[in-house]
Amino acid sequence: MNAVAIGGHFASVFHQATAGAASRRSTKTGAQHRTGAPVRRDSREAGTFEDMFWSIPAKGETDKLLLAARRALDAARRLSRDERAGERTLTSAERRITKLTAGAVRVYEEILTLARLNQGKVYPSYDYLAGATALGRRTVARSIAILEDIGFVVRQRRFKRVEGEKGDKPRYEQTSNAYRPTVAQAVMSYLPRWMRPAPTPVDQVQRDAERQADTQHMLSQLNCRDLARATLSGPMGAALARLGARIDAQGASAETVLNR
Repeated sequence: MNAVAIGGHFASVFHQATAGAASRRSTKTGAQHRTGAPVRRDSREAGTFEDMFWSIPAKGETDKLLLAARRALDAARRLSRDERAGERTLTSAERRITKLTAGAVRVYEEILTLARLNQGKVYPSYDYLAGATALGRRTVARSIAILEDIGFVVRQRRFKRVEGEKGDKPRYEQTSNAYRPTVAQAVMSYLPRWMRPAPTPVDQVQRDAERQADTQHMLSQLNCRDLARATLSGPMGAALARLGARIDAQGASAETVLNR
């Protein structure tokens, strides 16, 4: 087995393991996770990714985002009125905007407040948001789904380890989501020009493209073990690194046999 074949084999195993782990976390029937605690699909372990996920908002950024959400709410009401009057046929993006509600904007305001006070680290529970906004828990859940659909927030579900008695296997349970407020591209055309972000300079676009190309080149040069360490963290990353080390060892043995 040559190095290319080994790399392809590892990539296949890597994707299968990642997809398999995600599919085992929840089922369509609502059955519990195999460890006994329900874990939602696409969840990531708390404490393993947040430093890369959150970003510290610039001075005045949260105020601009809130103002953009309020302007979007006004636009949503105008779009709904025009559609009811038969004056306009809404696009799919406009139809998503019309789902924005005053409750969703209030939830967004609380998320932005937490981002400003906690240097971008936002992970409130639904119960906290319900208490802070005086909205029902279900209303909070619907509001977050609306904000995510339009593009005002990025949400990442999380789970945490629950340590049992000594000798027991670790258990996992769902914990609060992590949130990152962001600019909703779908509403940009409904905002005043002064509220729209300036276009990215051409030289910055070029630098970003070169940096991405350099990163991809670096990853392509790694062996299977180091590739797993560079792309995944936590228990899954460690497990795949051990698997990669075994594949690397098999590849080295195959190379030795071919070179004899």
